[in-house]
Amino acid sequence: MTCLLTVCCSSTEKKEVSVAEPAAVPISAPTPVAKEDNRKAIVVFGDSLTEGGLDTKTSYTDFLQRSIDEKQLPFRVINMGISGDTTTGGLARMQSAIAMNPKIVILELGGNDGLRGIPVSATKANLERMITAFQKPGVQVVLAGMTLPPNYGKDYIESFERMYFDLARRHELVFIPFLLEGIRQQLAKTPGLMNTDGIHPTAKGNEIVAKTVMDRIEVLLRR
Repeated sequence: MTCLLTVCCSSTEKKEVSVAEPAAVPISAPTPVAKEDNRKAIVVFGDSLTEGGLDTKTSYTDFLQRSIDEKQLPFRVINMGISGDTTTGGLARMQSAIAMNPKIVILELGGNDGLRGIPVSATKANLERMITAFQKPGVQVVLAGMTLPPNYGKDYIESFERMYFDLARRHELVFIPFLLEGIRQQLAKTPGLMNTDGIHPTAKGNEIVAKTVMDRIEVLLRR
């Protein structure tokens, strides 16, 4: 917008000069400062069962966080699940989990090793290295066990399952013998808990998994 000014010259003549008003300078709102999250970290370190499988926005870690929030406990859940990850992959990235400075690490790896037929001794050694690395700075490790389909053979499956028991006992860990135990108990009477791949829980199934985990770790969260 412009306005007209009457300017007096040396003569009696008057001129009208059009002068543009200075453009208004927009005042930007102050950038909001992100509130620091002072809640203690729970890192869930695993494979697709942690990541969420086919329901990535409704992983069991999402339901676990909701349960923690409902109980007003000062913890935040960090999902570090990677689909297809093995214990070898876990070793390669465990320092990134330690860098999160977690209070608790829920370790859920080994299932893909078993499905690939990797020797149990190798899987066990990798898990043990991760456990000792997490424990070194004082992190509480929660070990989540797994099993395998029956076609892998009785001896291999028993050795695989016993691996988790041995590690939990040796390192005095909070132990979940089978992460999907709650689903296994309800599967016959409650349809829709597993996806069609038969491996990954649905959102409904992940709610049950979250309850299984919460039942085991709540005592740690209240210390």
